[in-house]
Amino acid sequence: MSVSVLHGQPYIHMLRSDQLDRLVTPISSSLDDWDTPPGADDPQPRSLATLEAEMGRLRERRARAEYIEIAERLPALISEINHRVLLHDQPGHDRERACWLQAEIGRTVYVVSRQIGYLDLARLALSRMAAAAPRSGDPQQVAIERWDRAQLLADAARHDRGVALVRQALRDLDDDGAQATRAVRGALHLKAAILAGRMGDSDAADGWLTAAYEIARKTGETRDYGLVFGPVNCAIHGMAAASDRDKHAKALEKARAVHLPDDYPAARAGHYWVDRARAEAWTARPDDALSSLVKAKEVAPQQTRYHPGVHETVAALLRARAKAPDPLVKYAQWCGV
Repeated sequence: MSVSVLHGQPYIHMLRSDQLDRLVTPISSSLDDWDTPPGADDPQPRSLATLEAEMGRLRERRARAEYIEIAERLPALISEINHRVLLHDQPGHDRERACWLQAEIGRTVYVVSRQIGYLDLARLALSRMAAAAPRSGDPQQVAIERWDRAQLLADAARHDRGVALVRQALRDLDDDGAQATRAVRGALHLKAAILAGRMGDSDAADGWLTAAYEIARKTGETRDYGLVFGPVNCAIHGMAAASDRDKHAKALEKARAVHLPDDYPAARAGHYWVDRARAEAWTARPDDALSSLVKAKEVAPQQTRYHPGVHETVAALLRARAKAPDPLVKYAQWCGV
């Protein structure tokens, strides 16, 4: 039985109410047409520069966790980028730029589909990214695909394979001193810290976190490739790692020490409040937990509504009381619990 089924995903009734279910098939069909030549009547794709700007706007929407708005744009944009790749069929910089766009759109589909619980579509999207990334001329894209794939392995409870994949990505992505490279390497360390913690290897998890902090001291706060890396995200991962090891009091202590910048990306801020709510729920602070869940909804409503961790925490809060307070009941109805 898959992890998504255990979580009750995808949440079909919620997807229908948000009109997301109608977009899944067109997105999947566009991925199926990845290397299929366009029809004779299809319009010419826009320029590489225009498509790069379009992907930049989608990346900003990803940071704001605006998954519905992204999903609406994906089918046509996937087809257009695929067409552009087929036009640049000779080796050279323009072909690399087109393949970079293909890798980036594949990752965008992965992010959206995983967030709404369609893990099979997420795997398909990531396989498309894996095919395009090596042709993009950008080794960071190859490493990011492995970073994402390590998460899918974790979703399937294959944490050891996820750590092995992270190690491979780090071996293949040399530290050239560039901020973007270091940020990707730092994100890989954070991924390994979470996976090691879920395997019960506290020493390894702490080692990965320590290494990530060392990188973050060099980079500061970064947002390269749509990844959020820096001291703040290291602290958030430290909190999550403690909670994963059932050290919820320690996780709450770490959560209280985190200070989110005003301009911190909504997607990451939302994860912080979700993880904090879990720690508060498990340390018998139900009112604080609900307050944190409300903050997660405020900063990233679409992400929060579909987050399995939110559903688990809300269910735990409902079970903890003979009669749930009205705000909790309304919240549970909103997120489909």
